[in-house]
Amino acid sequence: MQTRTPARPKRPFFLRRGPMEAIATVLIGLGFLMLFQPFLLVLYTYSLVTLLAGTVMFIIVSKFAE
Repeated sequence: MQTRTPARPKRPFFLRRGPMEAIATVLIGLGFLMLFQPFLLVLYTYSLVTLLAGTVMFIIVSKFAE
């Protein structure tokens, strides 16, 4: 008879590498879109903050285990 190994508990969504890298990538893309749009000054104003937040998030999340 084969013994079954216990299943690993599933990590919470915010600790999984794949989804969080996707969110960070979307934030970076959103920051670029905000930076290069010519219509709203408020979007341009917060574009650098959005880019930096996405970049820092990607750097941190890329250290998570698969």
